Amino acid sequence: MNLFRNQYNQYNMFRTIVIIHTLMILFLLSSSLCAQQAPQTLLTTISDLTEEIEAEVISWRRDFHQHPELSNREYRTAGIVAEHLRSLGMEVQTGVAKTGVVGLLRGPEDGPVIALRADMDALPITEETGLPFASTVTTTFQGEVVGVMHACGHDLHTSSLMGVATVLAGIRDQLPGSVKFIFQPAEEGAFDYDVWGAKLMVQEGVLENPRPDAIFGMHVWPFTTGTIAYNGGAIMASVDNFNITIKGSGGHAAAPWETNDPIIVASKVVSGLQTLVSRNAELTKGAAVVSVGSIRGGNRHNIIPDEVELLGTIRTHNEETRKMIHERLKTFVHNTAEAFGTQAEIAIDRLYPAVINNSDLVNSMLPVIRESVGHDNVQEMYPLMIAEDFSYYANEIPAMFYMLGTLPHDNAGSVEPIHSPRFDVDEAAISTAVRTMSYLAVEALYLFKDQ
Repeated sequence: MNLFRNQYNQYNMFRTIVIIHTLMILFLLSSSLCAQQAPQTLLTTISDLTEEIEAEVISWRRDFHQHPELSNREYRTAGIVAEHLRSLGMEVQTGVAKTGVVGLLRGPEDGPVIALRADMDALPITEETGLPFASTVTTTFQGEVVGVMHACGHDLHTSSLMGVATVLAGIRDQLPGSVKFIFQPAEEGAFDYDVWGAKLMVQEGVLENPRPDAIFGMHVWPFTTGTIAYNGGAIMASVDNFNITIKGSGGHAAAPWETNDPIIVASKVVSGLQTLVSRNAELTKGAAVVSVGSIRGGNRHNIIPDEVELLGTIRTHNEETRKMIHERLKTFVHNTAEAFGTQAEIAIDRLYPAVINNSDLVNSMLPVIRESVGHDNVQEMYPLMIAEDFSYYANEIPAMFYMLGTLPHDNAGSVEPIHSPRFDVDEAAISTAVRTMSYLAVEALYLFKDQ
């Protein structure tokens, strides 16, 4: 019995040793797969350089904020960007997609190419922040005099990427490849053009000569300063606008039987459009929204008009749902109009596709992002229903778009959303923006160098 017990104990000890060794091997393998590629000494240098230029980047941000320019009118901004990139010894293109600027920082090796993108345009909003560097700019937009304001953080995006350019130019001799800097106009839309912004930049070859292996972009968001938020798939929605015109026959409101009332049809259409999502979209595959933002028709209490116009938006997180909603919307509206003896004209303007991150690229970058901001300051986020034309780059090459927290830690009041006349960012987030984007560029160069 003792002999058996000793053999059994030896077997248990051997099994325990095997399990421990197996777990150690698995741990080492997982660590090697998740470990950052870039040398720690290079990241330390980036962090030091970021600290050195922080004040300069803040001054750039305040200058851009005080002198905002609308889409495709970013002449002053583009000029400052181009001059800065040239001062760093880059190859610079201007006038890309109207007012865009592209700089190429070549490293000593003929290796991979990583692209970094920032948007430069402002919005037709009159600023109410009370900042000492608040915008007082006005301009004519769609026939009206309007204020102009950086109410979406593009001033921080542009200045931060200029900072990244400074940092990476300072270590160019240590880069295992090249970095392409894309300063893009008209992310907010250019209503006097058929094609604008990222789509036009892609059409004009921004992703060629040389072609990047991957691209990174970011956007400010009201997470706590120092936070980076990400998603491994869809992070922003597609956006399409629709115009629906219901044509009937009007008359006196006291005798509706003598008319084909387009207002009744419009009301049926507005309520019925909601079933396109609630009864047709498979929401486990991604969210979808159909909203009507405007109804126009009639001008008197007692007159039924001939026409009613509906304006609205469609947002989805995948192309399958997007296509389905377009088709069902047209069928539903036409059939509803016909049922009431009216006619419908429908126009759907396809704008930006959904921003869908490359999951492999995101997973590869998470370790270096944690290195930049700390493990506890990296969080996975739900996809948003707003849109971004960064999607046009992500449709072409592996891409990662992420959110930069710009909400002060001591914030105790209400949060002003983007596109508010009172929107502002915490400038303490600028160092995070520069350091993290620089880390990502270098990490990706080493990643693609080894592939």
